[in-house]
Amino acid sequence: MATSLTHSDLSTQSLVTECPAIDDTTSPSPSPSPALFSVTIRQDSLTITLDGPTIFILSLTLIFAIHFLQPATLALIIGLATTILFVHNDYQNFIKLGPGGTPSTLSGYVRINWLKIWSLRDPFRPLPSDPAAQPPTGILYQRPLPFRCGPRPRVVGIAPQRQVDQFGSRDCYLALRRIIEKHGADHAEELGIGTSCFEKHGLGLFSRYPFNNTCQGEICHVHNSDHSLHLNLHPEDAREVIEKGWGQRHPLTSRCFLFKMPVPRQFTMVYAPRTRDELKVVCQIIDAAGWWVTAKEIRMDLLGET
Repeated sequence: MATSLTHSDLSTQSLVTECPAIDDTTSPSPSPSPALFSVTIRQDSLTITLDGPTIFILSLTLIFAIHFLQPATLALIIGLATTILFVHNDYQNFIKLGPGGTPSTLSGYVRINWLKIWSLRDPFRPLPSDPAAQPPTGILYQRPLPFRCGPRPRVVGIAPQRQVDQFGSRDCYLALRRIIEKHGADHAEELGIGTSCFEKHGLGLFSRYPFNNTCQGEICHVHNSDHSLHLNLHPEDAREVIEKGWGQRHPLTSRCFLFKMPVPRQFTMVYAPRTRDELKVVCQIIDAAGWWVTAKEIRMDLLGET
């Protein structure tokens, strides 16, 4: 039976500040560290603060409007003003999510709201089993994941989709990048490193000869802003990830009868690792993503361990 992460046999060092870096003088030098910004991803609720003079003027305006305007006209004005305030706040929250697969523009905002109509309502409901899926089974059953400690982070947005708390440390994030880069370099005949095809930003791991074609064979990518990941998993492995608290389905993995969604149904978000132990689990999930895309088990060499 799976146990809590803090009591699992993966435990080594659990301090966030001690997430290790790869020390490998034989592999190519990793790409320079990305420019990191210490800005919290904020999502602000709609609030309006009125001082005394403003309340007085607003009251007079409503009194005159009630006397001189038709009720339908007054209701329309109030409704439009409320809608404009809501849309403006929602657009600002969309911009605050930062760069992602959708441009941070007005047209990008309109597109996202169109897709939101067809998005998944329950991201914690695993994808149904697919008897036709190949490979026929996942690989996480061989080494079941431990349960993730604590509550899930708060996740917002569609494209980009980001967590707004529990980001993990900069050291954990940089260690994850170096492990991914080393994994690509160690298996250069099978794998490659590049910019994410889905996000158009961030570090991506790719298969050169994908068995299940995703987006140019992308296995996973990691986000510079919140340090979370997106990857593609076998439905069985995605269920394990979701039920053990390590991630959730992407909102656009639902089905729409009008058009094809821009991401595969197996597209899954994995939360940012906060400790060395969690980093190991995330790397195990990346191995599972590689299994789905390549139909081959290519294990990550995590800090000299296999």
